Amino acid sequence: MTYGQTLSLAPARPDATAPPIGTLSPPVAHAAVSGVLRAYRTAPPETVAPVAEGLLNRGYRISATDGATYFLKCYVDRATANRTTVLRQHRATAALAALGLPVPPPLPSADNRTVTAYGGRLFALYPWVPGSHRHGTELDPARCGELGGLLGALHGALRDICAPLRQPEAVLSAEVEETERIVLELRGLARTHRPYGPFDRLAEDRLTERLDLLATHRRRRPGPTDAPPTGWTHGDFHGLNVLYRGDTVSAVLDWDKLAPHPVAEEAVRAATLLFNDRATGVLDLVRVRHWARAYRATGAASAEQVAAAVHRVWWERLNDLWMLQWRYQRRDHRADPLFPAAAGQLTWWCQDYEQVMDAFAN
Repeated sequence: MTYGQTLSLAPARPDATAPPIGTLSPPVAHAAVSGVLRAYRTAPPETVAPVAEGLLNRGYRISATDGATYFLKCYVDRATANRTTVLRQHRATAALAALGLPVPPPLPSADNRTVTAYGGRLFALYPWVPGSHRHGTELDPARCGELGGLLGALHGALRDICAPLRQPEAVLSAEVEETERIVLELRGLARTHRPYGPFDRLAEDRLTERLDLLATHRRRRPGPTDAPPTGWTHGDFHGLNVLYRGDTVSAVLDWDKLAPHPVAEEAVRAATLLFNDRATGVLDLVRVRHWARAYRATGAASAEQVAAAVHRVWWERLNDLWMLQWRYQRRDHRADPLFPAAAGQLTWWCQDYEQVMDAFAN
């Protein structure tokens, strides 16, 4: 299993100023974990294994000498690695767990704190939750509906337990002119990349296509008052942050991006990640329909709000180039495997826009 793995779609980078435990030699890593665990008065660690990591924070599976198993999280992402932000996440997850929702809360230390500092990093300790990840296309339609209903329940609970929000007067969307500038820059970088390989050829072709799509749809930019209502959201809801035991969700993980956003947009964005063909990006609209109906039935958003969210997420994807910016501007290749399906999904979505809208909002 990959407890705590994250597959973020936001262009954040880890802070590389201090090495995470996973980059240290095993004896040193074991000593560092022992230092953190002393704050929790657990039994000494017997084994420490890095969990399959995503793009942001780090996680480790710890087996203690008394047979207990834990998940240790090391916060390294600049956007989340501060005590105030982490404590806000911990308060929210503890409250969600108290409501009976499948959200593992952090364990308190001996002095009743959920955040521990060690070696210039912040850590949190969790009980190990057994389970496995399932891509949305592996779920039968009824289970897709249950998952959509769960996200709606989480959104409703977050509205009740988190700080009240004032609705923004405007939520801006991407400007085509700036996107076109970035496309041209990236296309030049792809064309001159050495060694020039199949990925660079695909990137160059997709960027040329993107200019055509932008030219075709440039007048469809959402207005500043077109966004659905803003509320507290998980921020990164997708298959690698959901654990199953059999057909039942055992845990919703990785609340690092808990923050205010247009709520219905998370439901749309999550569905595009859960119910896509992992090679082509094409969405399974039957499963999307079950997901969206169940989500709307919780009262988290109306059909009109979901429709507005569909259009805004589509526009966001049309103007989103972060995967190629990582590769060509930052020389960071970790997002490369995501690009072919993401680019394919956008092309398909532009062609079948009305069908996608119908599946989400009808």
